[in-house]
Amino acid sequence: MAKTIMLQGSMSNVGKSVLTAALCRIFMRDGYRAAPFKSQNMALNSYVTREGLEIGRAQTMQAQAAGLEPSVLMNPILLKPTSDEGSQVILNGKVYGNMSAREFFSKKREFIPAILEAFEKLSNSNDIIVIEGAGSPAELNLKSDDIVNMGLAKLVNSPVMLVGDIDRGGIFAQLLGTFSLLENDERSLIKGFVVNKFRGNRDVFSDGIKILEERSGIPVAGVVPYLNVKMEDEDSLSERLENRAAKGIIDICAVRLPRISNYTDLDVFEQYDGVSVRYISNIHELGEPDLIVIPGTKNTISDMIFLRESGLEAAIKKLSASGTPVFGICGGYQILCEEIFDPNNSEGGGNIRGMGLLKGRTVFSGEKKTTLTEGEILKTNGIFSELSGKKFSGYEIHMGVTNTSEKPFLSVGGAQKNNVYGCYIHGFFDSAEISETIIKSLFEKRNIPFDQRALSHAEFRESQFDILEKSVRESLNMKLVYKILNDGI
Repeated sequence: MAKTIMLQGSMSNVGKSVLTAALCRIFMRDGYRAAPFKSQNMALNSYVTREGLEIGRAQTMQAQAAGLEPSVLMNPILLKPTSDEGSQVILNGKVYGNMSAREFFSKKREFIPAILEAFEKLSNSNDIIVIEGAGSPAELNLKSDDIVNMGLAKLVNSPVMLVGDIDRGGIFAQLLGTFSLLENDERSLIKGFVVNKFRGNRDVFSDGIKILEERSGIPVAGVVPYLNVKMEDEDSLSERLENRAAKGIIDICAVRLPRISNYTDLDVFEQYDGVSVRYISNIHELGEPDLIVIPGTKNTISDMIFLRESGLEAAIKKLSASGTPVFGICGGYQILCEEIFDPNNSEGGGNIRGMGLLKGRTVFSGEKKTTLTEGEILKTNGIFSELSGKKFSGYEIHMGVTNTSEKPFLSVGGAQKNNVYGCYIHGFFDSAEISETIIKSLFEKRNIPFDQRALSHAEFRESQFDILEKSVRESLNMKLVYKILNDGI
């Protein structure tokens, strides 16, 4: 059986996912086979494994940091919010059903066997399991039958390191407050504190370390700096989704839909000098971008309503008519078409008129398509004509089927008309050849020379993993981390 170490946070978005990836990378570099594990994840960013099973994108990123093939064993339960009150529940990579929050909480204990089975299988094939918690272990109203924080730590006998985010302020309240709200048996599982996202000279926090250790009796395992690494994010708290006022020479504008999913599709463009990727949610932020992207969504009809009521639909159609290229991915592709029907209540039910930039009709069924996909880009019109004949690979996660009379975009479907393009492929931009062609075309439209060498998303990701590993290794007391790992609880 593998040894375990668990990262829990004082709140959401303290950096647990990235630190889990860092530890996986460090242990891998030190000669161990280390795997990530998160029993229950709530996120709209997801990924399809080689077997066609759906898991959280964060666990995929962590597996890649460890040099492993992503597996459904790393994330047996995934919750994908479909509304403010309910989520689609993914169990062992397949749709289990839609549940309200109340219904899910009432059934949590029923999922424990599946969690433990996945953990045991993962443990049998690895040396170390790095477990990531969710939210905070001190959510007192949610602690009953917990399956993701202290409840899970007890089930698998794992020591815990508690992570706080000093950049958001109140680090003592975060760590000491969380610690004080735990039961005695839960406190005994915490073997170290981690102060994350520190800016400036860490020596100035030496008194802070003393205060934390003296008041809790828990050692501080490290003070990790605010890292300038570009990693795939987990959910809607991502800093990427904040509107960035500074526009690059080339301005890529993505619509921040209320139920946006898999916005990591655009991460590859961050490597290019002079290119900005902005996420906007109203017409005042839109401006006159060089490329508009409508990303995926977990609720296509409600997000179409948002576009219409916010005025973004009319503004985007006006820019498209003037020649601005528009690209829709998955739910964004459905939105670009003429009609959307959800007769089986797959995402809330109903029907709506789409934007109509592409001819086509989407009908939702109860069956979700989750598959890895590859193929060729067909002869392409418009600004991105140089994409013609290039190979692509990616993955599909969608409930709807779209029938279109437009010219097909890919060998596996999609549609194109003038400078409007749509497809179901997440990860479509990831290859260096495709992303470079798109950026080069946008530079040339502005009559600006382009001479940058592109990396594939995989190459770019590896470079960021190396930066992450070096920074976190230098910041953590790895002797203490290994002692926690070896001593257990």
